[in-house]
Amino acid sequence: MNDAEKFGQLRRGLLEFVVLKVISAKKVYAADILAALADTDFVTGEGTLYPLVSRLRRDGLIDYEWIESEAGPPRKYFHLTPGGQSKLAELETYWISLHQTIARLGGAS
Repeated sequence: MNDAEKFGQLRRGLLEFVVLKVISAKKVYAADILAALADTDFVTGEGTLYPLVSRLRRDGLIDYEWIESEAGPPRKYFHLTPGGQSKLAELETYWISLHQTIARLGGAS
């Protein structure tokens, strides 16, 4: 069993956090998100990304604007809403807390 199979459920659970983090850096379109994840443990495809992005938008965490592209049709660029920024901050705080808890449980000081 490879790492992707062993840790798939954990990876899927963190994907929303990771996608919000990618979108927080700058306005991005779907291909930018996929490229940012491509060389990581969070590599994913359009079939996973598009439903997630749609849900994040329905939840009011991200929004988009159409921007003209020199390479073809206009592209949908995503950005965090104020609610998305709050959610990301909440997830980051929780992640730090989890990391500290796991370290403590393992005997680290």
